[in-house]
Amino acid sequence: MLDLRAHFSRFLDADPGRLHFAAHSHHPWPDVTREAQLEAWDDAARLVDDKWGRILGPVLEEFQRHVAGHLGLPDPSTIAVAPNTHEFVRRILSCFPAERPVRILTSDGEFHSFTRQIARLEEEGLVAVTRISAEPFATFDERFRSAACEAHDLVFVSQVFFNSGFAIDLDGLGNHVGDAMLVIDGYHGFMARPTDLSCLAPRAFYIAGGYKYAMAGEGACFMHCPPGWGLRPRDTGWYAAFGNLAKAQGGKVAYSEDAWRFMGSTFDPSGLYRFNAVMRWLEETGITVAAIHDHVISLQEHFLRGLPSETGLSPEALVVPSQETRRGNFLTFEMPDAQRTYERLKALRVVTDVRGNRLRLGFGLYQTREEVDELIRRLGRSAG
Repeated sequence: MLDLRAHFSRFLDADPGRLHFAAHSHHPWPDVTREAQLEAWDDAARLVDDKWGRILGPVLEEFQRHVAGHLGLPDPSTIAVAPNTHEFVRRILSCFPAERPVRILTSDGEFHSFTRQIARLEEEGLVAVTRISAEPFATFDERFRSAACEAHDLVFVSQVFFNSGFAIDLDGLGNHVGDAMLVIDGYHGFMARPTDLSCLAPRAFYIAGGYKYAMAGEGACFMHCPPGWGLRPRDTGWYAAFGNLAKAQGGKVAYSEDAWRFMGSTFDPSGLYRFNAVMRWLEETGITVAAIHDHVISLQEHFLRGLPSETGLSPEALVVPSQETRRGNFLTFEMPDAQRTYERLKALRVVTDVRGNRLRLGFGLYQTREEVDELIRRLGRSAG
């Protein structure tokens, strides 16, 4: 059993009595990120304006290599970066013709950065959306792929649903979407579940970031941009004129032909520094995504075995059953008093997360069975 708590001392020692079981939301950062944050500051002081040559050169290139390596992508240059994934959603949506509504296929389990945006566009008649119910999970892949055979402009779906933890089957998905742009929201999959996009690389966009399981905090989001798709998004920043620039034709705005076509404008680069530091730390310690996922699953199983029956958090209340291997690094319990349970745990200094009648508990590298046992004890106290 891994014990990496010493590598998270800054976060853990900041509030020693706190139990943080929300790694699916704000993951604690390992200590190496503090030095990386200072490195970003020092580079700004040392290089001033010239810092961008370093940031958009070696720093970005290292970031791209790490992402490509963890996802099995053949070409790191297909990775664009942005402060948040919503920027990428906007740019994707701006790729389509303006003379008719954009036909979108998605699920009813997508995160707010996408669902709110398309709901607002629906109000104006700018998009026509087909939503496939995520549940029942056992038939989702079949139902979604069947719907994907119809004519759509954009197919957008999560690798792991944020409000349940269910992980869909990505294999062969690109064979079912016709000529539509395929976008996979990988935020709850990246660095949580081993992910190989080598077969999907020519076909699918993939968006994720450092805030959750990559343990790097805000501002370090990315999108894999397959060649030949979304060549001229209308929502464009001046960075899109960098890189491998295509020649402007007929007075049109020129775009880079690689991932830079989806780049925006000036941003806070410190997240890239933190991300790179985390990835180097994982490499040096020999920790793989598979090892992270195995560690988390072991903690989840230990937690479920020790649950006091009076807490209401029984395995029977899980949205994704405990025996289902297609799940992310958090557990979701559906219960009528989820909000009250969340508040009781918060009063006992246990950080969890609640969405309506669903309580979510996230597990991570900074925990051992000792923390899980203490969580179980506090759950018992909250029910007493």
